[in-house]
Amino acid sequence: MPTRTLLGVLSVVVLLSGCGFQLRGDASLPPQMSSTQMVVDDENSALARRVRAMLEQNGVKLVGGDAATAILEIPTNRVVTEVLTIGDNARVREYRITHTVSFRLTDAEGQEILALQTLRQAREISFDEQKILAASREQEYLKQDLAETLARLLVTRLESAPAGRG
Repeated sequence: MPTRTLLGVLSVVVLLSGCGFQLRGDASLPPQMSSTQMVVDDENSALARRVRAMLEQNGVKLVGGDAATAILEIPTNRVVTEVLTIGDNARVREYRITHTVSFRLTDAEGQEILALQTLRQAREISFDEQKILAASREQEYLKQDLAETLARLLVTRLESAPAGRG
């Protein structure tokens, strides 16, 4: 049995390496982001917390005011829930959660490094009134998942920023 398990693990490793799969490493962020100020309305939102953690994991020191070499502005961080369908008993059957984020990156002098960009993700949920507690948990889970996805996309976009002028 241990031989079969070993062969199974080895075959999975060979297949994954053959298709080009590799774990995501550290982001290669522009050098001018070494000391970055993050400007966002709600510092404690799920997105802001996740972006902050991802930047710090990639060697960015988050600072305030005059110490910043770059400024990451997030003027839009909005989560909207909209009704899609209503059942014959006048109750919501399906709804959509949409999370929209806009951001831009400037240097300390206000020169634009990365122009204003907007990212949007949405998930649809079917509502079962017999499982109200589960639906509430699912909605919170989806909001967290949307924030996580958008934070990863935002950091990936920051990687595409051109290197500084020195």
